[in-house]
Amino acid sequence: MISRFAPSTTGEAHPGTLLSALLVWLDARSRGGRVLLRLEDLDITRVKAQWSRQLVEACAWLGLDWDEIVIQSQRAPAYEAALDGLARMGRLYACTCSRADRSGGRRAPDGGWAYENTCRERVITDWRSAVDAVRVRLPDEPVVLIDDGGVELSQVPARDMGDPIVRRKDAVIAYQLAVVVDDAAAGITDIVRGRDIAPSTATQVMLQQLLALPMPRYRHHFLLLEPSKDKLAKLHGSIPFSALRARHGSEELCGILAHAAGLVDTTAPCRARDLIPEFRWSRVHTSDLVATFDDDLGLTCAPTASSATIQS
Repeated sequence: MISRFAPSTTGEAHPGTLLSALLVWLDARSRGGRVLLRLEDLDITRVKAQWSRQLVEACAWLGLDWDEIVIQSQRAPAYEAALDGLARMGRLYACTCSRADRSGGRRAPDGGWAYENTCRERVITDWRSAVDAVRVRLPDEPVVLIDDGGVELSQVPARDMGDPIVRRKDAVIAYQLAVVVDDAAAGITDIVRGRDIAPSTATQVMLQQLLALPMPRYRHHFLLLEPSKDKLAKLHGSIPFSALRARHGSEELCGILAHAAGLVDTTAPCRARDLIPEFRWSRVHTSDLVATFDDDLGLTCAPTASSATIQS
């Protein structure tokens, strides 16, 4: 099996970033597989080279190694080839709709506003000269899928989410297309990621079908949340790695994350490689946790109020 950890480089790594990296790595290593680190650095408006370097450093500090490091910004020809293929199918169209145009409409499975495929008639073949965002017309068909952890992923993505943008107005290749192309190119067989991305899976599966690419297996794990119940986000500077490293040693933080995941009974320091022999998904928690940090206590992860109520 071949897996990957694919963080965006839009800010410092936070506890959720490191938790996901640890789970992806343990899943692959416990099964004797390969695991790649893919730095998703296409969004030129938000990424910085220093954050890419720090992500690599943070993973190494935690004890995680990679069989290969892939940098998305070096893969433009592959994305262009995929766009050319979709253009030949007559499936690309220019979209002038803004986020404000969608606001207040129909909710999508990810909590945002669904796109109503308003511009589908504006078919284009020369996507390189497009001045508007470019979308791909998905088949109006269902994707029926349950991930390896039992998360229901089934959708009619063209209806439930709307046709995805594949090239932004500023000419940046969009996430949905890039990840599908990259996963196929790397021969990824298993994708482990946070469940906040689960609603995108059906769209990605439909793109795989259009481009005649293989579909990997999927698993979506629990999240670490802000006290406000929002997910931790690099873009907002949530509990940055620099603060975690200043307060905790690498084995100490590994123990905290392993305990948060349910892999060990205490927060005692441990090494990532020592977790490999006993790693099982059946041991990993399924409920989200709230992560907090202060200079005295360091990082703590606790059940949300709702999950604590249910468990009691």
